[in-house]
Amino acid sequence: RSLLVVHFWAPWAPQCAQMNEVMAALAKEHMQVTFVKLEAEAVPEVSEKYGISSVPTFLFFKNSQKVDRLDGAHAPELTKKVQRHASSSSVSAGSNDSAKDDLNVRLKKLINAAPCMLFMKGSPKEPRCGFSKQMVEILNKHGISFSSFDIFSDEEVRQGLKTYSNWPTYPQLYVAGELIGGLDIVKELEASGELDTVCPKAQKLEDRLKILINKAPVMLFMKGSKQMAKCGFSKQIIEIMNSTGVDYETFDILEDEEVRQGLKTYSDWPTYPQLYVKGELVGGLDIVKELKESGELLPILKGEN
Repeated sequence: RSLLVVHFWAPWAPQCAQMNEVMAALAKEHMQVTFVKLEAEAVPEVSEKYGISSVPTFLFFKNSQKVDRLDGAHAPELTKKVQRHASSSSVSAGSNDSAKDDLNVRLKKLINAAPCMLFMKGSPKEPRCGFSKQMVEILNKHGISFSSFDIFSDEEVRQGLKTYSNWPTYPQLYVAGELIGGLDIVKELEASGELDTVCPKAQKLEDRLKILINKAPVMLFMKGSKQMAKCGFSKQIIEIMNSTGVDYETFDILEDEEVRQGLKTYSDWPTYPQLYVKGELVGGLDIVKELKESGELLPILKGEN
């Protein structure tokens, strides 16, 4: 019943070495938790089975079931997840009520994580049952904007949501935190024409890109984030941006394939990173380097040019 944390890592990635240190410190603090390191590239069949596409990635197991996952080098988040799962592993009978309360709070947050939330088996790109596949097809056909949660990724959520919503099967669709129902109900709503009025419509990609580009006065679209660039070009541009002292926001194009491909067409700029000031494209790394050398970068970032 105790918690097992598996770190999929690679010896060539410095962030993995950092997270190994974090894991060693957590192991001293949580003696009841088992921590394991797996070199991702040495066990390709295991990495493929659990969808490990980058390192570091952490998987959490209880009773031989995968209950959680963390992608990336996020030490505070790893600490938080270990503490949460370790404490729920050692729940005594007397504290079952508080554990139930904690789960209900978590379920409420998940249900309200997006205006339209689908709890399904698998993901919209890879549904893992026929009912979930049909549900995704209906929502996509109607241009409905929805987020999803894979109930296979968390056994606690999978079982708890059935009781919480008094609905025994999956998929389950929620709008504005309220249960709409399963596949049969959604089919009925589609047949009656009510589905389009009940569920929020997906934003057009062009509108979404405009909003993202204008999210902050200075926006950088890159691979990774300010804290951790995931390619050499993005790392170089971050170093230049940090040296200017100007505030800027970043968007990780690796997290959103639609934005990654759409922005290339929208801006007629085929590569990343891409820098925008007040909604206007400045350019990529080479242009930013040239502007820095000519002394024009700072005035442009401040909107003076």
